[in-house]
Amino acid sequence: MKSIKIIGTGSALPRKVMTNFDLEKKVDTTDAWIRERTGIEERHIAEDETCASLAVQACLEALESAGRSPADVELILVATCSSEMLLPCCACQVQSAIGADQAVAFDINAACSGFLFALETARAYIASGVYKNALVVGTEVLSRIIDWTDRSTCVLFGDGAGAVYVEGTEEEHTGIISMVSGSDGSKGMALSCNARAGETEGDVYVKMDGREVYKFATRQVPACISKALEQAQMSPVDIDLYVLHQANIRILEVIAKHLKVDMSHFPVNLTRVGNMSSAAIPVLLDELNKSGKIRSGQKLVLSGFGAGLTYGACVMVW
Repeated sequence: MKSIKIIGTGSALPRKVMTNFDLEKKVDTTDAWIRERTGIEERHIAEDETCASLAVQACLEALESAGRSPADVELILVATCSSEMLLPCCACQVQSAIGADQAVAFDINAACSGFLFALETARAYIASGVYKNALVVGTEVLSRIIDWTDRSTCVLFGDGAGAVYVEGTEEEHTGIISMVSGSDGSKGMALSCNARAGETEGDVYVKMDGREVYKFATRQVPACISKALEQAQMSPVDIDLYVLHQANIRILEVIAKHLKVDMSHFPVNLTRVGNMSSAAIPVLLDELNKSGKIRSGQKLVLSGFGAGLTYGACVMVW
């Protein structure tokens, strides 16, 4: 196989919605303060939902969108950094729940870059002929590892899951054209969490050096995208849509400025869902697909950054 292409998309969001006005009752902040600094107005918060249950719903939607059944699936890759269980991994829980008995399943943790890392892993497996298809999922319940008394982090994150079903393609100029990824572990403690979700003792919450993460994202993401475009022999103006990690509207605006591309090419849903880490890109992709805003033949850039610190970008033709 030359590459992979996305055949179907799906997503799932928890029922509960928490607005900025709800947060005003929990922590010393205001709706205006949050919107001005992040662009976020509300986010979805899991109650009885889990990383696995959200991923299952997103996967079933992606399979329905693709016209495929769980029995067709050969590989399940779940990107998450907030799974409630260490063992079994979230991907194996998903495999069991949807009945994909023939699939190999495992998790990938690259935080907010996780979906892109999983997509690249699927591409490598399928292009080498090991598997013919894959479900690639980003799912997070970050609300359980957030300190709800820390206004610098609790206002940012939300819960949800997004999935894509991909298959190999021999077609020229279709599917994923190029991919770039990287890591900078020397700056890893800029965004950290010492314990697993569900633990109640010790330093168990996400901690972030917002300034360092901002500097990293606004420098590394444009560079990463530029490298992926160069590999694809394209320029920024060739791209129809930039589907980027939804962390902060200010970061998106700076990236657009660096690339000299109008913000109209950068779809945004963070106002409604916040930062969903590995779920951000696939949820946005699904929204764009379902609304008909992505059309066959359009050129897309997907790019993300996150804890690790990690980053990635790909260029694809829909």
